[in-house]
Amino acid sequence: MRKVFNYFLSGFLVVAPAGLTVYILFAFVSWLDNLFDLQLNGSHIPGLGLLLVALMVTMVGFITKSFMVRPFLILAERVLHRTPLVSIIYSSIKDLFDAFVGDNQKFNRPVLVRLNAADQCYKMGFVTQSSMPTIPRAALMAVYFPHSYNFSGELLLVPEENVTFLELPSSEVMKFIVSGGVSKL
Repeated sequence: MRKVFNYFLSGFLVVAPAGLTVYILFAFVSWLDNLFDLQLNGSHIPGLGLLLVALMVTMVGFITKSFMVRPFLILAERVLHRTPLVSIIYSSIKDLFDAFVGDNQKFNRPVLVRLNAADQCYKMGFVTQSSMPTIPRAALMAVYFPHSYNFSGELLLVPEENVTFLELPSSEVMKFIVSGGVSKL
């Protein structure tokens, strides 16, 4: 009976992640399809919503690269930054997206930080600012530490001498941290 349970557990560990991934992707595509609810000759075409969203986002990207549209985007962003409550939400979301994608990626310098001089304990993170001139302490760096199995983290200001830069791809370090050290580096 124990052997059968081990077979079941092994199968579950293979099927569950793949099944959940397929389910989440299917639910997302279905949600997009229902959002647009387009039909061709009376029949529903699966994935058409995803295709339309991809085309619309690409068109918006193409339009925003135009030199004539740029001043309007800057003006709209200023309005969003000056509107109470909206500015908090918009700037937080924009900063989060900018941190992961685009020209100003913040999580592109993985580091290993010694937590204190007495222990040999280290924590992996990402340098978000190399210097902190506004804080009256010498040689502090802003290092972000993502939490494992969660989409949150903490920011610590650590002495420069405790930081070791890692020559590893940022995406692999993030995957390693978020997986709780389960994925391989």
